[in-house]
Amino acid sequence: MTRRLFLPAITGVVGVGTTAAAQQIKRKGRLKQAATRGCFGKGVPMEDMCREGARLGLAGLDLVSSPDYPTLKKYGLISVMSGGTSGINKKENHEKCEKQIIENIGKAADGGMPNVIVTFATRQGMSDAEAIDNSATFLKKVKGLAEDRGITICLEVFNSRVDHPDAQADRSKFCFDICKAVGSPRVKVLFDIYHMQIMEGDIIRTIRDNIQHIGHFHTAGNPGRHEIDDTQELNYRAVAQAIVDLNYTGYLGHEYSPLRNPLESLNQAITICDV
Repeated sequence: MTRRLFLPAITGVVGVGTTAAAQQIKRKGRLKQAATRGCFGKGVPMEDMCREGARLGLAGLDLVSSPDYPTLKKYGLISVMSGGTSGINKKENHEKCEKQIIENIGKAADGGMPNVIVTFATRQGMSDAEAIDNSATFLKKVKGLAEDRGITICLEVFNSRVDHPDAQADRSKFCFDICKAVGSPRVKVLFDIYHMQIMEGDIIRTIRDNIQHIGHFHTAGNPGRHEIDDTQELNYRAVAQAIVDLNYTGYLGHEYSPLRNPLESLNQAITICDV
């Protein structure tokens, strides 16, 4: 959806005879929500995403890094997840990763943003035990900086069946075990509900049993990674309620590709999770 198509579509979301700027949608806000760029469609400028995200009641945008912080702040939003580094399960990446994450923790902290993301290289024959040890060794080097600057390092899980073949971090236990080995309140898991539905299922039980190690959530409908409505198999309202009932104070970010009007879909996703 280009900017030319995006702006006229806004009126249809807020109602006949109203304009987007005139109608701020109020939310319960017990679960702080965000959205990635893809939820807004293709080719939408950051300015438009921020304006419409704020109108829809989002707390911020997800996976946005420092160049766009000023635009976010203009609309009262934050980057709920900023760039960190990737590949920490391989020792040969540690020197590069350390430089990247030190720089990105500094940018996030200076910008008033809460989290940075860390992802993992593919398995390529490496055992989980070795990967966990390598990752914990790396994170122990940088956890002090994260603690001092008030930034949470979030380790993302992926699925290896559909989207990320040979992903090392393709089960939640892998990342939870790393968090336990590091032993820092500033090293947690980015629990992607879509990915873990594919790999494990039993989403609510896993969240309840491990909430102390979860620092962020991502959503998407399965199958397809599209809307989180009744066209897919997950009951996101029940998942959101379970998260809220655990007194979770972090963020939930929508990360899907819409098949219909992006703003209508995003409004619906926010409403579903606004328990």
